[in-house]
Amino acid sequence: MGSSASQSAIAGDAVRQPVLDRLTVIAARCHAQRVLNRFLAAANRAIDTQQRVLTAKILRNADSAFGRDHHFAGIRSYGDFVCRVPISPYDYLQPYVERVKRGECSAMFGRNQKVLMFAKTSGTTDMPKYVPVTTSFLNEYRQGWNAFGIKALVDHPGCFLRPIVQVISPMDEEHAECGLPCGAITGLMAQNQKRLVRKYYVVPREAAYVSDATARYYAVMRFALPANVAFLITASPATQLKLARTADRHASLLIRDIHDGSLTREIDVPPAVRPALEARLRPDPATAAHLETILSRTGRLLPKHYWRLGFLANWTGGTMSLYLRDFPEYFGDVPVRDIGLLASEGRMTIPIEDGTAAGILDVVGNFYEFIPAEEYGSTRPTVLRAHELALGGEYFILLTNSAGFYRYDIGDRVIVRGFFGQAPVIEFLHKGLHAMSLTGEKLTERQVVIAFERTAGAFQLDGCNFVLAPHWGDPPRYRLHLEAGDADEESLCRFAVSLDEAIGAVNVEYASKRRSDRLATLELNLLPPGWLSERDISESARHRPANEQFKHQFLLNTLGGDRMFPTRLVRVEGPTAAAQA
Repeated sequence: MGSSASQSAIAGDAVRQPVLDRLTVIAARCHAQRVLNRFLAAANRAIDTQQRVLTAKILRNADSAFGRDHHFAGIRSYGDFVCRVPISPYDYLQPYVERVKRGECSAMFGRNQKVLMFAKTSGTTDMPKYVPVTTSFLNEYRQGWNAFGIKALVDHPGCFLRPIVQVISPMDEEHAECGLPCGAITGLMAQNQKRLVRKYYVVPREAAYVSDATARYYAVMRFALPANVAFLITASPATQLKLARTADRHASLLIRDIHDGSLTREIDVPPAVRPALEARLRPDPATAAHLETILSRTGRLLPKHYWRLGFLANWTGGTMSLYLRDFPEYFGDVPVRDIGLLASEGRMTIPIEDGTAAGILDVVGNFYEFIPAEEYGSTRPTVLRAHELALGGEYFILLTNSAGFYRYDIGDRVIVRGFFGQAPVIEFLHKGLHAMSLTGEKLTERQVVIAFERTAGAFQLDGCNFVLAPHWGDPPRYRLHLEAGDADEESLCRFAVSLDEAIGAVNVEYASKRRSDRLATLELNLLPPGWLSERDISESARHRPANEQFKHQFLLNTLGGDRMFPTRLVRVEGPTAAAQA
């Protein structure tokens, strides 16, 4: 929807839609409703649904190298599947993925399967994970979004036929040896969006290629602010706040751009991208005047003043809930719909209500198994199917999807909040035992240790004891608690900056959150020599009677876990998000 079309919307007039559009949308709405109804019916019959899903995924790739290596041809039951396929971390699947990246599709997929791209996400060590996105996987991913979206729109009918803001990332951050793009699946979905749907997304796909954080948020709001937006969709609520704060901070500049039909040269937009963005802009003096009136009256430019929002869509579980405290200031009392537990490896839940992080297990898209939380990490854990879970129980998910991942340990801990038919309604709690995520970075203890080892030598800090702990703020950050002896503070500050960069080098999600200013640079706290060793002895005696089994925790995975640490903070002048881009 262009600026000229949205002028009357922001002024409060009804947006007139062509009759053909309305008829087409009615047809699309009926189709989406059927998708939702099929999903809800499948959830009611989750036991049979899950068996069919597993069988289809096994048969589809039985003639692949992975299928032959694991005797898929002989699998006739779930018991056969368990006997032939082990619980798998990414490391187990990686050799097959690498073969597909080189062009050998048959390493993981059957003859009729086509790989479209590789979704790239953070791994557990120093290498990112690459998830092969097949046509089947994309269709299942899209169907999950359809079920989520149509239920949200049915619950908020005033959002139909109105502008939508979605922030996407590039699908082609790099290319595999076979030539296929590697990046974000959201980029692929945007590229393949139907024309009817695409016209209501106000931010052009090209905005994903603006790498500078401030410029990207500005560019998004340059297109979004003039439209009477119905809802925003982002993974992290931090992104919603960044967009609102960017518009407020640059209110006068944005109003001038809207008036003139321009995109200011004061922001860093790549020369290859700028023409595509500017071609979609038109002068809009009436909307600019309306926004100027709001700014003059309130002294600020906030979404609750210029948009008629129906709802906001983003993660609300785990640490994400902390961001929601700031939502009323910017958005008012708009309801929030959790987008569900989803990752590059697939969508796992579909929330159907506002104000809760819990959602129905997506029994149509993937096959699931669960390990009771108290047995996670043991040699022979109990493994349960979806219908065997207990209300209030906490579990770790094993995922079998159409990306060629089987019994994949994704490391997500969930709790069962209820049931919809035979399908559990689950809520994400946090990543695995040795991981933390403040804004979607999914940082693991192993990555922290790798980054420290790569950095410490140059600063003669080998052997120093340390702990990294999450800290809330705007934006949040990690605090490095370090025993550094007599090392000078200037050198330690340089080390903290280098460590911050090293963590980004081993965790692509951390690097992305730093570039987009959703995470601040590391904070440095100097501890007295031996303090962490004494703490380990105390923690060992309190929590683990078998002292020889105790392991020092290099990454804390709860906010406030370091509240008893002595504090001697040293100011670290890290690079800005813009400098990192």
